[in-house]
Amino acid sequence: MIAPLPRTFAALTAANLAAQSAEQLSLAAVPLVAVLLLGAGPGEIGLLAALQTLPFLLLSLPLGWMADRLPRRRLMVGAELLRAASLLGLLAAVATGRLSIGGLAVLGFIGAVGTVAFSVAAPALVPALVPRAALAQANGRLELARSAAYAGGPAIGGALVAWAGASAAFVLATVLSIAAIALLWRLVEPPMVPRAPRHPLREVQDGAAFVWHNPMLRPMLLTAVAWNIAWFVLQSAYVPYAIRVLGLGAGVVGVTLGAFGAGMVVGALLAPRLVRAMPFGRAIQLGPVVSVAAAAAMVATLFVPSAWVAGLSFFLFGAGPIVWTITSTTLRQSLTPGAMLGRVGALFLTVNAGARPVGAALGGLVGARWGEAACLWLALAGFVLQALLIVRSQVGSLQRLPDAVA
Repeated sequence: MIAPLPRTFAALTAANLAAQSAEQLSLAAVPLVAVLLLGAGPGEIGLLAALQTLPFLLLSLPLGWMADRLPRRRLMVGAELLRAASLLGLLAAVATGRLSIGGLAVLGFIGAVGTVAFSVAAPALVPALVPRAALAQANGRLELARSAAYAGGPAIGGALVAWAGASAAFVLATVLSIAAIALLWRLVEPPMVPRAPRHPLREVQDGAAFVWHNPMLRPMLLTAVAWNIAWFVLQSAYVPYAIRVLGLGAGVVGVTLGAFGAGMVVGALLAPRLVRAMPFGRAIQLGPVVSVAAAAAMVATLFVPSAWVAGLSFFLFGAGPIVWTITSTTLRQSLTPGAMLGRVGALFLTVNAGARPVGAALGGLVGARWGEAACLWLALAGFVLQALLIVRSQVGSLQRLPDAVA
């Protein structure tokens, strides 16, 4: 029987949807604005993308420490205020004609800091808001909101820029960000247990040591690293491969990429049923195994060139890993002491962010030397590795969610 989710969690779910939608709208609009209004090329777009991802690598751990020391609702409100300020800055720059690549980069960095803080604080807050039996259901709701934002945000942002200009996209993103603040303001967070002050660096080290020495969290961390490297190897090669080898047009390439978001939505909807239908450990392993099938489908296009098969690959890449995200987050929340949730979640976020440029660089090097097909095979090998890491771990022995740690 599914435990009912409390009303206060509904505010967090709605705020998450609004915040994620604001982020995806701005992420879609900024490069379009840079190209259309400033004539930016690949170098400038790469710089913008790098600065928007840099806070995940640099600030996740400090913000995770803050999430364990400060009320998480307050931290999320501050994060969303920061994002709203960056969006208002973008809107003002467009309205006054003072837009520049440097300004877009700085404002994008500021907005990403807010995203990181929200991403660390929200999962750390969930166990304080819902019963332990409802953790998987609650995480599924949050991931469904994120999936919907990923699926619809870029398309809406691009359409608004094309039909109504850049200002319209930034206005809608700002409204959504302010709505998230209003929803978070209504959220009631239980008081945190006072803790003795300690040096922040020592507390961050404690969180890292806890993950590394835990027989279930360590393979989950290594699996996430291998998945992100393999995914970005594939990402670095797919668009040129789709155009040059598969012969797809830009519109069809966009449709195949959009299947990823559709898969995320379907996976998030199915996750609660999957968790109830199989042992919990097997449900966690399902996502990595599906990723292998997705990578194999992409390799199959080398022998049977097909947009449908490529789209199926991206659909599976969306559906399987979102089940992994929901179930692995639930297990992490259950295994981690409440006073350490922010730091442990931040460590996963930092490691994932650090793995992505490694995968992108590796894909670029392999693709330049041996071609896009070699990247597809390398990505498949990486996905096989990440599946082996979690399948051969103790996680698979879990029949149900383990007892919560105080």
